[in-house]
Amino acid sequence: MNRRLVILEVVAGPLYAVILAASLWVLLRGHNEPGGGFIGGLVAVSASVLWAVARGSDAAARRLPSRSPWRLAAVGVVLAALSGLPALWQGQSYLTHWWGALPLGFTDVAVSTVLLFDLGVYLCVWGALSGYALALLGLGEPAEDDEEGQA
Repeated sequence: MNRRLVILEVVAGPLYAVILAASLWVLLRGHNEPGGGFIGGLVAVSASVLWAVARGSDAAARRLPSRSPWRLAAVGVVLAALSGLPALWQGQSYLTHWWGALPLGFTDVAVSTVLLFDLGVYLCVWGALSGYALALLGLGEPAEDDEEGQA
């Protein structure tokens, strides 16, 4: 018997968005204060777990940016690895980070490869740990293609 938690289903949508916004805030503030890619990724995992409890593991996996936790983790690893390449092109050690400014005409935006690395860690943690948590939460769920829970 599958029990629905109607209140959780209703609240999960706005709460999911708030949790993801908080995870991005933690990601972006991690350069100067506690936070960064790892902690931000953990907060994003909590949004995915909330959605899985409210709507099911398959629905939570479909809400991920890549629709697959493993693909999301792989994209994160690739981004983090790519963040070290600009240093090699400048004859420095791999993962020596580059800082610069992007002129927009009316202002300059500070950019760095550190943010790319942190974003990679964020996506990798979100994907890998969400995949693990969603697999555990999905153990007791009937498959989507099963007719009314019958296997």
